[in-house]
Amino acid sequence: MMKSSLNSWILSRVGRSHQSLVHGRRVRVLAELLAANVPRNTSVLDIGCGDGTIASAMQSAVPSIQIQGIEIASRPVCRIPCRSFDGVHIPFPDSAFDVCMFVDVLHHTNNIYDVLAEASRVSRRFLLIKDHVSESPLDFYTLKFMDWIGNRPHGVVLPNNYQSRSQWDTYFAGAQLGLRAWQDQVPLYPFPYSGIFGRKLHFVALLEKKPGAPNTDNWQC
Repeated sequence: MMKSSLNSWILSRVGRSHQSLVHGRRVRVLAELLAANVPRNTSVLDIGCGDGTIASAMQSAVPSIQIQGIEIASRPVCRIPCRSFDGVHIPFPDSAFDVCMFVDVLHHTNNIYDVLAEASRVSRRFLLIKDHVSESPLDFYTLKFMDWIGNRPHGVVLPNNYQSRSQWDTYFAGAQLGLRAWQDQVPLYPFPYSGIFGRKLHFVALLEKKPGAPNTDNWQC
């Protein structure tokens, strides 16, 4: 009992420290980078939206973007319209949104290709992804530690399914997605933490469905 209480106290302290040092900066930086990659006057589906904080910040910055979310464990309060889903099958028809977006979601699933393919089905044209790149054991254990700090206090399942750049390219090609933009300078952490937890462990990628991919016959360019 005493050990359990100590672990809970440590997790609580870690969670509060992470919240104060990183959370606000992360929301601001990601909202800016993601919004810059979304065409104006478009509809966006935020897959795994959490409480909608980042999506809401994007919409505040660019009011012409209309964002809805889906989440496995829907929150009591969400800052954007949100509905539940099973983690793979998206409850919307083909080409329902201009853009489907994942923010630090895909490394939490063991079915990356299936989830990407489903998002491609629901997207009319673009996929926007923020996630991680792991090219070495050091990268893997750094990301694993970061995930534990950011998510374990909230009870999030952590499969630590991090991918290398070449693995991401294979997933994109398999889902018939062409890379439009890749940014691996994502300033989430202040100095000196950026030298440990930043580096090129994070990326934002804009992908476009290739001609001939499902639901691309009526593109309006």
